[in-house]
Amino acid sequence: MSAMRPGKFAITASDRYIGVVRAFMDYGWQPVKLFTAPITSHMASNRQVIELAQRHKIPIQLNRMEERDLAGLQDDGCELLVLASYQWRVGNWAPFLPRAINFHPAPLPHYRGPYPLVQGILDRRSVWATTCHKLATEFDTGDILAARYFDINTNECHESLDLKTQIETTQLASAVAQDLDRLWDGASPQGVGNYIKMWTDADREIDFHCSVQEIDLKLRAFGNFECLARVNDLLYFVRRAVCWPVAHNCAPGALAHVDGSHYVIACKDGCVALLDWSLVPAGTRIESASRQG
Repeated sequence: MSAMRPGKFAITASDRYIGVVRAFMDYGWQPVKLFTAPITSHMASNRQVIELAQRHKIPIQLNRMEERDLAGLQDDGCELLVLASYQWRVGNWAPFLPRAINFHPAPLPHYRGPYPLVQGILDRRSVWATTCHKLATEFDTGDILAARYFDINTNECHESLDLKTQIETTQLASAVAQDLDRLWDGASPQGVGNYIKMWTDADREIDFHCSVQEIDLKLRAFGNFECLARVNDLLYFVRRAVCWPVAHNCAPGALAHVDGSHYVIACKDGCVALLDWSLVPAGTRIESASRQG
C-alpha cells in the first residue's frame, strides 16, 4: 500500500513539541491552524511555535477549541487534527474531521494522564516510550498507531527524560506523517492501563526522615518543577540540591551546616544540600505532606 498523500492538518502544540509541527510540514502536510494556550508555568513556552506559525502565515488560536472551531476546520478542508500537548479536552471531532491523533509522552496503555514523566522516574522505570494514538473520548485511551521505546538511565532526571521524549516524539511524528494511512488502519486497541493524576504539593515535599536514595530520586523526578523543603519552620522551593550518605548525630530535618545560601540538612542516613532555592512567599497556599494525617 502506498503512503497517504499529505493533506491539510491542524495542530495543538507548545514549544516542547514544535518538532511534531515541523515533522508534518517537512513531509508536505499543509497546516491550516495552530491551537496553543496561554502560558501559566515557568516550565512551558509557546513563543517558538507561535513564531513558526506567523512565519508561515498559519492562523493561531489561544483560547480553547470549541465545536465551532472544529466546524471551521471542516470548512477549510482539514483532514487531520494532531494533538502534541494541549491543556484542554477536545470535544467530539468525528462529525467534522476524518482523523484525529494524539502524541502522548509515555508507554501506553500505562501512564495515561496529563504529565506522566515525573511518575516514570519515581517508579524507577528502565524503559520509556512516546506513543501516537487515535483521539478518543477518554483521555489517552484511543487505539495505538505507533510508539518509540528508549532507555531510562538509573540517574535519569526530569529534564533529561523530557528532552529524550521530545526527540523521540519528533522521530515518531515523522514516521506517522509519512505512513498515516497504514498506521491508522492497523491501529491496535490499548487494553487495560493506568492513569497518573497530576501531582500535588504534598507529593513534591521532601521528607528528611527518608534515605538519601529516596530524596535524590524525588529531586531528580521533579527537577525544575521544584521540590518543597521545610527547614526551621520555613518552607522553600528547591530547584537544585545534592545528597550524600554520611553518619551523623543530627535529627532528620535539622540544619547541619550553612555556607552562604547553601544549606545542609540532615536526613535519615546522610545530608541534603540545598543549592538553588527560594522562600515560599508568606500566604502562599501549600498542601504540606507534614500536615497530612
